[in-house]
Amino acid sequence: MRSILCTAAAILLASTGSAVTAQAGLRVDRVVMLMRHGVRPPTKAPPMPAGTAAEAWPDWPVKPGYLTPHGADALRRLGAADRVRFIAEGVMPRTGCAAVRIVADSDQRTIATAYAWAAAVAPGCKADITHRPQDVGDPIFSAIDERAVAFDAGVARAAVLADAGPDGIAGEERRLRPVLSRLDTILCGSARAVCGVAGEPSALAPIKPGSRPKLSGALDRASTVAQILLLEYAEGKPMRDVGWGRATAADIARASELHAVEFRLLARPRYVAAANMAGIAPLVHNALSDGRADAPVITMISGHDTNIASLAGLLDLHWQVPGLAADDPSPGGAIVFERLVDGSGHRYVRAVYRSQTLDQIRTLANLGGATRPYRAVMPIATCSALGIRGLCTLDEFEAVITADVARLAG
Repeated sequence: MRSILCTAAAILLASTGSAVTAQAGLRVDRVVMLMRHGVRPPTKAPPMPAGTAAEAWPDWPVKPGYLTPHGADALRRLGAADRVRFIAEGVMPRTGCAAVRIVADSDQRTIATAYAWAAAVAPGCKADITHRPQDVGDPIFSAIDERAVAFDAGVARAAVLADAGPDGIAGEERRLRPVLSRLDTILCGSARAVCGVAGEPSALAPIKPGSRPKLSGALDRASTVAQILLLEYAEGKPMRDVGWGRATAADIARASELHAVEFRLLARPRYVAAANMAGIAPLVHNALSDGRADAPVITMISGHDTNIASLAGLLDLHWQVPGLAADDPSPGGAIVFERLVDGSGHRYVRAVYRSQTLDQIRTLANLGGATRPYRAVMPIATCSALGIRGLCTLDEFEAVITADVARLAG
């Protein structure tokens, strides 16, 4: 119920946010966005253990985990739509080049996402794109895994269990039992007795010192399968190849909740989120507060769904992209921070979620005229600058996004 109410509030604010800030005399003068990479295949082959599915998994045109040509095409359409908005807001000029900075993680899909999006958002211009060599770990994006932040796996486990509520992880599995059962039908067809994901009880995996919490059992495997089916659909595969012809768009949207629940349990609890954000939160803050005259007016951070989920957990942000469950990070979706300035030079920050809908990705829709990306202003719960719910002063935003991260780093 809470996620439904938060999503409804975000949608309502999306319809009024621009008008409200315009009435307050505010204009956007800088944008910082954390964006998930575009459509990719599963990150390993085969994507799931033997026996999970009754039939072979479909083929993909690129290596496991790489950005697909379809995914790159969708990102270019998204970048073109972002460009139109940036020009309309006055952040980018109609002609000439703006200062655009992109920081990408070192996976092929995040690097390729950076270049595809940059080519569309700033055609003919040279964006400042930085990343580590491919497949070399980057503590900006993987602060816990790269041991770049103090992290107590026991404290993290306690935080996860506390946020799971009185019914715990087993209660989540019971609530989602109809979805799990439907997923097994998609995976197995008539061979239900010998395959599927729902047979093993869900739990937190045993603690590994210095490692992020992980699920085991049904919810763990089901979350991965739900994401694979979503990516098959987003890739534009014929429906006979999406879930072996047994999955519908409605099935994929419902199963998307399994993926979102995994993130709610593991990535959004505040202790885990702050640790995950140890590299990204300062990058966001510094990009918004940089006072240099030649500072980038647009900063894009090309990362992963886990990064999106933890940033959302840190700020208690909520959204729902059409075709996906509430708070499930979409391919190419982004948490966008817009810095706004009033006539006296005072600066504020608001948060927005921007994404193509799942069908816009699947069909490679041109995002012009009445066909636009999903966009929802997300209230930052602790702020109400100028009497506008969810609007932070720049100083308030700095405190919100860095406080817990700084405690872990210190």
